[in-house]
Amino acid sequence: MADEARMQQLAEAARAARARAYAPYSRFAVGAALLDEQGRIHAGCNVENAAYPQGLCAEAVALGALVLAGGTRVRAAVVCGEAPAPVTPCGGCRQKLREFAADDTPVWSADGAQFTARHTLGALLPAGFGPDHLGDPR
Repeated sequence: MADEARMQQLAEAARAARARAYAPYSRFAVGAALLDEQGRIHAGCNVENAAYPQGLCAEAVALGALVLAGGTRVRAAVVCGEAPAPVTPCGGCRQKLREFAADDTPVWSADGAQFTARHTLGALLPAGFGPDHLGDPR
């Protein structure tokens, strides 16, 4: 688990990533930041595409950065977006996060100024399917 100061660092990384989002169609910019098992932060932003289903969510981009850097576990996540309700990972990204994170992994929502919600991955994806179902002891 990460402490509040580390979560603030993750939020700042997610906000910086959000500022670089490529969202010309939806105009809904999202940034995400992940803390790995080595204490490193990996950020990503959403990248839209004219062929709508081909776009990438911020969480997926951040997971790619984590894997590229040699990370294997997500210890905490922050998702940053501006909306009337807290922005949380979409269903597909909840499943993507489950590949690298445990049920008790904190997933916090933030906007440009503050945290807006705090969850665990297990609360966002109850009874999720993961590597342990296939015999992976992670």
